[in-house]
Amino acid sequence: MADKRDMVQIEALEKYFGEDKERVQVLKGVSLNIPEGSLYTFLGPSGCGKTTTLRCVAGLERPDGGKISIGGQAVFAFGERVYVPTNKRPIGMVFQSYAIWPHMTVAENVAYPLTIQRKSKAEIRQRVTDVLKVVGLDGLEDRPAPKLSGGQRQRGAFARALINEPKVMLLDEPLSNLDARLRVQMRSEIKALQRRISITTIFVTHDQAEALAISDQIAVMYGGKLIEIGSPHQLYNRPKRRFTATFLGLTNLIDGKVLEVDGDSRPGKMQTKKGILSFIPAPGLKKDQAAVISIRPENIPVHKEKPQSLDNVVEGTVKEAIFMGDAYHCKIAVGDDLLAVHTHPFNTISPGDKVFLHLDPKSCNGLPAEDTEGVDESILGD
Repeated sequence: MADKRDMVQIEALEKYFGEDKERVQVLKGVSLNIPEGSLYTFLGPSGCGKTTTLRCVAGLERPDGGKISIGGQAVFAFGERVYVPTNKRPIGMVFQSYAIWPHMTVAENVAYPLTIQRKSKAEIRQRVTDVLKVVGLDGLEDRPAPKLSGGQRQRGAFARALINEPKVMLLDEPLSNLDARLRVQMRSEIKALQRRISITTIFVTHDQAEALAISDQIAVMYGGKLIEIGSPHQLYNRPKRRFTATFLGLTNLIDGKVLEVDGDSRPGKMQTKKGILSFIPAPGLKKDQAAVISIRPENIPVHKEKPQSLDNVVEGTVKEAIFMGDAYHCKIAVGDDLLAVHTHPFNTISPGDKVFLHLDPKSCNGLPAEDTEGVDESILGD
């Protein structure tokens, strides 16, 4: 299948806030390409630069370096003094607050961008009708905005962002104001809507579960830099950076030193306090390098008797076992360390039990012990 062209291209983006001695660099050479029709998420902790990057794409912030193109057309280029204002960019945006006008009806809110463009009443009416059908609000045209539920207000904000038929949709933490149950429901609705209309979408969130559930690709950011880019499956199951492994869900880290490594796909050997363990190395990991093994709690089978035919088996003692319905969430002491382990609810397990843990080499990711200041281009995915 032919590769889709890139709808958004960001090259060496830089941004500073403040002046003189208080000047702080919040974006440090961010570069990435967003394929047409994809749902692409910027993920990271507060202050990492994800929202600033989104606002630069929108034209709400003026970068201090780099270039941004949408649909092959430059909307910002520092060296060429190109700066296209927000209202001239082919984008739609949904803010965290939704920015729904309380004194207007649903139809009036959605129609607002067309109204200020002085479109004809007939065109406005038709386009509002069409876009409300897309987001599932047809029949609510005359309802006052304050009488909409949280989920309906969000759909109204989407409809207003779509009314101008943008090339790119920008979503700035649009689920943060919803309760937990509605957030889960609206994630699915956003993903289904994005698939249905096939619009390139950039989604900003600090919520790891949200990013994993909704994204085609995730750009993990920290300290104004890109840490790693990949699919949700790849970033969760086979991360290439320690920060990615620890930020995307719960993981166990086992310190060690690389003894053997032969390519990126063949198992290597690492010396640890728990003995010599086999692992799958991250790209660039070298012999004698300080490293960690990252393994998720759900990927550690628990045995009451020591398996004789398996590698990477360690002995431990159960310190805590909490029944969560779908699993026991356990803390198991292995030497001086406590490993988090999630085991099947039928495997009854109690504090004080002696157990054996299988650290399956295929689930053990060998990662550099420390994330370096620079970002190796090889980790940024395809």
